[in-house]
Amino acid sequence: MQETRRAILEELAAGAVTGPALADRLGVSRAAVWKHVEALREAGFDVRSGDDGYELVDVPAYGAMAVEFGLDAPYEIAFHERLDSTNAVARERAAAGASNLVVLANEQTGGRGRRERSWDSPSGGVWASIVVRPDVPPARVPLLTLAAAVAVTEAVRAVGVDAAIKWPNDVIVHGTGERGGRKLAGVLTEMAGESSRVSWVVVGIGVNANVRAADLPSDATSVSAETGAVDRRDLVQAILERFAARAADLDAVLPAWNEHAATLGQHVRVETPTETFEGDAVDVTETGALVVDSDGQRRTVHAGDCEHLRPV
Repeated sequence: MQETRRAILEELAAGAVTGPALADRLGVSRAAVWKHVEALREAGFDVRSGDDGYELVDVPAYGAMAVEFGLDAPYEIAFHERLDSTNAVARERAAAGASNLVVLANEQTGGRGRRERSWDSPSGGVWASIVVRPDVPPARVPLLTLAAAVAVTEAVRAVGVDAAIKWPNDVIVHGTGERGGRKLAGVLTEMAGESSRVSWVVVGIGVNANVRAADLPSDATSVSAETGAVDRRDLVQAILERFAARAADLDAVLPAWNEHAATLGQHVRVETPTETFEGDAVDVTETGALVVDSDGQRRTVHAGDCEHLRPV
């Protein structure tokens, strides 16, 4: 958001203020104040003029400036009503030099999960991709995926959803089925760099927030189905703020992931590109790999699908 516009919103959030007073406080002309107020109105902010000056009455439900307003995280929001893929746009922006950018869409038409699986992304969900340039070695990038799963889990639990993390990248609501529960959200991380240096990371997050039941796969659920409709602006802000805090303290990510994990302590069936086996899920490494005790042998799985069979 343009800095003067952000400053005007912060002033208006504190109460009604006149145009001349805004101009004096911000060091701009009265004409500039008027132009910025008009831009805010066009973006959906209900800014009314009265005897006491400008007054902020309401904030738009969704959109770039709506999410940035009051966001306690260092991200610029690029909102699109409809996109093929937020991750695809985020990769392009990252390659062009963007950082601390969130590509947010009301709807995705070509969303993808792991192994290029399709991801239904209708209006009502939270479809976001975060571009960051972390100063960490490539081996620690998987912690950002874990951090995103923790952020989503904590954000939806705060609105009453009994969510947990299923390895490798799903947030589920406890229950039965192949996933060990109904899928609520997923995380997909992509990166570019060299063997010793990370150039950029894109963390894609998809959450079935207010998605209609008719638009969901049979093994999925939504926040609205679990607890009622949620304010998507509030939910996006909560996820981004939690992710920013976790990304700033990667040493604390794995313990938090373990705290919310549904997979640990489960007897699981793991399918990798080369084999399928069963065992007890006992740990997750800092690189995001699942450790499975299979017939007394500890096996470390870096990529694959995991089916919960029963608690150990």
